[in-house]
Amino acid sequence: MLAALSELLQVLSFECLTFSSAEAFLESYGHHEFGCLITDVRMPGISGLELLEKLKKIRSPLPVIVISSSVNDETGAQAMANGALAFLKKPIDDKTLLHYLALALRQGDGV
Repeated sequence: MLAALSELLQVLSFECLTFSSAEAFLESYGHHEFGCLITDVRMPGISGLELLEKLKKIRSPLPVIVISSSVNDETGAQAMANGALAFLKKPIDDKTLLHYLALALRQGDGV
């Protein structure tokens, strides 16, 4: 999924960095400028929801789109309560993803 999503974004002329884990992203955060973050709920190490909570704790303005293969009301509500811009179920429709990506980049001023 990570490679396919990265390829789609690059084909659409978005600059895209990928990380093997939330911890790897957090190590990079502050050293790079990001317009938004797309994270999966299930990842090696800390989950996407835990990552979202960490970003909320440090008051990160970074817009976050959370994706998951298993959507339930509780997980979606938790993501949204912690500041997610969107909570999307896999497989993700390209048009839906691009809609939320455009919103995220506007919200984050494309930083």
